[in-house]
Amino acid sequence: MRCSAFPEDLIAAQSAWERTYQSLADPVHRERTTLLRRRLLELSVQVWWHPYWREAGTGQRVALRTAARELEAGVG
Repeated sequence: MRCSAFPEDLIAAQSAWERTYQSLADPVHRERTTLLRRRLLELSVQVWWHPYWREAGTGQRVALRTAARELEAGVG
């Protein structure tokens, strides 16, 4: 799996971001939108300002999202 190139905490934050985003899009969670939006913002900050990005190129952000989606889907 390609996600081994990323720090575990960064992958975990991006995976949580993906799950939160999906929950926000689900009408079942309509009464929790404020909570989910706040969580999405917190996770966005964690992912965007992670120390890993000081060394990595900008193209790696797409690779991170792809790796997190594969991890969530159980691919690899």
